[in-house]
Amino acid sequence: MTNPAGLPYRRGVGLVLFNRQGEVFAARRLDSEVEAWQMPQGGIDPGETPEQAAIRELEEEIGTAKAEIIGATSGWLTYDLPPELVGKVWKGRYRGQVQKWFALRFTGSDGDIDIHTAHPEFCEWRWVPFDSLVDLIVPFKRDLYRAVTTELAPLARQLAAAPE
Repeated sequence: MTNPAGLPYRRGVGLVLFNRQGEVFAARRLDSEVEAWQMPQGGIDPGETPEQAAIRELEEEIGTAKAEIIGATSGWLTYDLPPELVGKVWKGRYRGQVQKWFALRFTGSDGDIDIHTAHPEFCEWRWVPFDSLVDLIVPFKRDLYRAVTTELAPLARQLAAAPE
């Protein structure tokens, strides 16, 4: 078993994609033995800004970049993998992730979303109320998601209250 204490965190981004009703995009992972839902997220490539990574990851994971960044967490947030995943995920090179989270307004229609991408990560998706998101997430990421939803809640309320 890999000792996580000596491993670094992988730098990445997380994406809170809001629709016009203030609901958030959530997708169920294809590669999980348990029902694992999450928002899109991924690593930052060399030479890429976090903002560029956010838009690239959105397109890679849900098949569209029809969104605009409307906010971000003030800092970087971390989560640790559970011990049984440390040696398996990312070839055992990381203990978890340190992420900058971005709020994005979806500017397309549901038909623009296609999770059957070149390298699919999800098997289904749906819009969920922002305040129920944490309950869907795998336990080891819930503290991270609580921090993200707490910080970005004003944006969700603002979008939900905006006229269509």
